[in-house]
Amino acid sequence: MLSDRLGNYPSVSAACRDLAPKLTVGAETLRKWVMQAQADAGVITGPTTEQLEEIKILKKENRDLKEANEILKAASIFFSSGNSTLAATDLPVHR
Repeated sequence: MLSDRLGNYPSVSAACRDLAPKLTVGAETLRKWVMQAQADAGVITGPTTEQLEEIKILKKENRDLKEANEILKAASIFFSSGNSTLAATDLPVHR
């Protein structure tokens, strides 16, 4: 609906300000949807919805890996400082 009417307005923002109330959404929300649809269609440059989803997944994975790394660092320091309750002599030796 909006893409075929963009030519009637001086800008995407103007179109969104005029049409958003008719669609019962906010003008900025509509503008973001239009910009994302244009990026997905290759009309404008910018990340596509698929790329944004991939970035979101990668950021979560990166956050999880950093957390795991911090836990492993803390465990390494704990066990190397002699603070563990498990003495080296208590370890079974396989010969």
